[in-house]
Amino acid sequence: MNPSAHLNTRTGCVRRLLVLLLLTLPVVAQAQFNYTTNNGTITITGYTGPGGVVVIPDMIDNLPVTGIGYAAFYHNTSLTSVTIGSSVTSIGQVAFDRCTSLTSVTIGSGVTSIGQYAFDRCFSLTEFVVDADNSTYSSVDGVLFDKNQTTLIQGPMRKAGDYTIPSGVMSIGGEAFYRNASLTSVTIPNSVTYIGSFAFERCVNLTNVTFGSGVTSIGYNAFSRTALTTVTIPNGVTYIDNQAFGNCASLTSVEIPSSVTGIGGSAFAGCANLASVTIPSSVTDIGVLAFASCASLNSVYFQGNAPRVGVLVFEGSAIVTVYYLPGTTGWDPTFGYRPTTLWVLPAPLILNNGPRFGVQTNRFGFIISWAMNLPVVVEACTDLAQPIWSPVGTNTLTDGSSYFSDPQWRNHPTRFYRLRSP
Repeated sequence: MNPSAHLNTRTGCVRRLLVLLLLTLPVVAQAQFNYTTNNGTITITGYTGPGGVVVIPDMIDNLPVTGIGYAAFYHNTSLTSVTIGSSVTSIGQVAFDRCTSLTSVTIGSGVTSIGQYAFDRCFSLTEFVVDADNSTYSSVDGVLFDKNQTTLIQGPMRKAGDYTIPSGVMSIGGEAFYRNASLTSVTIPNSVTYIGSFAFERCVNLTNVTFGSGVTSIGYNAFSRTALTTVTIPNGVTYIDNQAFGNCASLTSVEIPSSVTGIGGSAFAGCANLASVTIPSSVTDIGVLAFASCASLNSVYFQGNAPRVGVLVFEGSAIVTVYYLPGTTGWDPTFGYRPTTLWVLPAPLILNNGPRFGVQTNRFGFIISWAMNLPVVVEACTDLAQPIWSPVGTNTLTDGSSYFSDPQWRNHPTRFYRLRSP
């Protein structure tokens, strides 16, 4: 045989082998994905590969991969990490839902849309990493934000321990930490005004939340079924939404500020260890089942007139007694089918609410509340920095309250009042 001919034959075999390999490798990669083609782009609809570390390619069949479709990786328990290529623009609803071994998600520069529940029930997920060139999303400390980091979109479900939300964040998205069983404490900065529905629901080891002063809205089910023990609602929240703190079985204390005007249905239902709560005079509406199934609840103190109340507000809270202040109105022998009684205070109190508070027929007046048939002296001064208190009237609290009015209030640029016993 001619040596050169033999060499050419072998060279040809090698070339054919290389060509065969080059043709085979992309086919193997592509075989891991089910996909559809639409207008020259690819959407991945399923995954058949072995799991582990998965990279979503930029191209399949020489067409760009632009979408990960609805439930494309749903309940894939072998997937441990995924890197999403830069050509992908959308991640569909429940795309990676119940990928229980998934620990890391890297989001490419092109993603502009992430569907609802896309990463729900990814119980091992510890971090989101977003390409710095992405124009819609960003990540800090493994948490997913919008580009400007004013909205916290989602924390990984294995975000553990104490977490301080960065200053500058204005809203916490719905379901942001839903079902996170590793989170124990959250500090919310003053910049946050809105906490979305289900944001921390079922965070079963979350024992402490420190609210910033800027919070004005706490959404539906926002903290339900958590392990919170005490709650101080910020003075700026006007409405506590339905089930916001429902079924917080460890909750023993809640402070409701005077900014709150309404308490939603089942807002504190199922808080089995809540023994006492004080309702400020600002509250005018309490929803259905708001304090239902609070087995330890024995005292509910109302600082103002009787609010409108939904049916079965204390259903299953059998030992409740409702206390109201002398001088307030609308109280019957029962309230929400629970007995009522006068609330005897340790000291006299000015009720700074109701139709008789303020200027009345050229006099400034208010209700004094305390206890039966006791005298109370009202004193006034004009300068709290250097106060000189002078008595302006003595009232006897018939039935525990009395109305005081000051005809001299117009004679002073400012006027402050206090109460004392004779």
